[in-house]
Amino acid sequence: MAQRGIQPDSAKFCCSICLDLLKDPVTIPCGHSYCMSCIKDCWDGEEQRRIYSCPQCRRAFTPRPVLEKNTMFAELLEEMKTMGLQAAPPDLCYAGPGDVCICYLCSMDEHKGHDTVSAAAERTKRQEELGVSRQKIQQRIQDTEKDVKVLQQEVEAISRSADKAVEDSEEIFTELIRLVEKRRSDVKQQIRSQQEEEVSRAEEVQEKLKQEIAELRRKDAELEQLSHTQDHIHFLQNYPSLSCLSESTHSLSTNIRPLSYFEDVTAAVSELRDKLQELLSEEWSKTSLTVTGVDVLLPQPEPKTRAELLQYSCHITLDPNTANTLLSLSEGNRKVTRMAENQSYPRHPDRFTVWFQVLSRESLTGRCYWEVKWKGRVYIAVSYQDISRTGSWDECVFGFSDKSWSLDCYNMNRCFRHNNIQTEIPLPVSSRVGVYLDHRAGILSFYSVSETMTLLHRVQTTFTQPLHAGLWLCNIGATAEFCELK
Repeated sequence: MAQRGIQPDSAKFCCSICLDLLKDPVTIPCGHSYCMSCIKDCWDGEEQRRIYSCPQCRRAFTPRPVLEKNTMFAELLEEMKTMGLQAAPPDLCYAGPGDVCICYLCSMDEHKGHDTVSAAAERTKRQEELGVSRQKIQQRIQDTEKDVKVLQQEVEAISRSADKAVEDSEEIFTELIRLVEKRRSDVKQQIRSQQEEEVSRAEEVQEKLKQEIAELRRKDAELEQLSHTQDHIHFLQNYPSLSCLSESTHSLSTNIRPLSYFEDVTAAVSELRDKLQELLSEEWSKTSLTVTGVDVLLPQPEPKTRAELLQYSCHITLDPNTANTLLSLSEGNRKVTRMAENQSYPRHPDRFTVWFQVLSRESLTGRCYWEVKWKGRVYIAVSYQDISRTGSWDECVFGFSDKSWSLDCYNMNRCFRHNNIQTEIPLPVSSRVGVYLDHRAGILSFYSVSETMTLLHRVQTTFTQPLHAGLWLCNIGATAEFCELK
């Protein structure tokens, strides 16, 4: 039995099958020891072959050895338990390929021939790698925490800025409302003052006319009475004074203007309202563009596939007030056809008078995508609202000034134009063209859409105003239609 002052190596008393301290230890003929139950189960599996081997040295035995308890090991193990020692499991191995954790016995069997290293050695190597991995993770945590902090500061800053902008805007609009309200009150007061003055003057004239009527009736009565007198001398003496009439100083035909009352005032106020609405509409586009230009995060990646582009699809209609009179709109103002005869459109300052063009009703900001089916010779374009409506081609035609960008789809002359600079398109243009606009990023792309998406041309610039989709139909019978996208 081991002395108490000596601590035996507990690993030597482990079963190499269960990797735990021996239980009911037995020693087989080759000298290796196992738990009674472990070696019994192992040999039970070899019963059919009737050849029984040692799991460690592979020595075969026939017949099956009788298992007897190793009393010395049993006493030593009992002593170890009394001393409080625990078995350290035998060192495992790492076997490649696959970095599989195996025990000693397995290395003699299915992993035989693999390169193996002790678990302790592999642990030392991987511990170093773990340290490097932790450093990288901790660095990423620090970087991400910085990003979170920066974003939180941005969120707080944009919230403060937005609150201030809302407060200032409220104050400015309140001042505008106050100004309009004051002008409304001034007009009302002026109308009432003019009304009072004119009514007073009219009533004054009316009173004088009434007095004149009374005087005339008195004279008429005296003349009637004189006409019945029998005294010729009395008649002749009084008639001259009664028949003498003074001219009226308040003739309606000379002193009263044609009655117009205050209708002209209503027309003037209506005109003022229309001008204000037009001004507000123009300025609102700029204001809206300024608001949407606020951007904290970096822009998202530019879409490449049609599925990605369709996420930004928008519904576009054509503005009849901009359509040239030789263009006919249909399909809910989503289709345009070049006609041979003038169409019935009212006069409007936004109408293209010379060139066969039309603009969309909607202004385009942010990210937008639309597709156009075309036939004939068609220019597909985007343009600022303030492009000239009348004048020469370099002022009005899409792509020939700095206010518009256009794609000439006609395959005999396919090209991109801006500011009268032409870029040839080497690829054929299908009858369906996709247009992608990222207003904030200044990106404009044209795609040929068929079974595949083909980029025809891409522009990187800076847009200073909201854009409108535009179409120019060059020949009679040409058509273009905005597609319904799902």
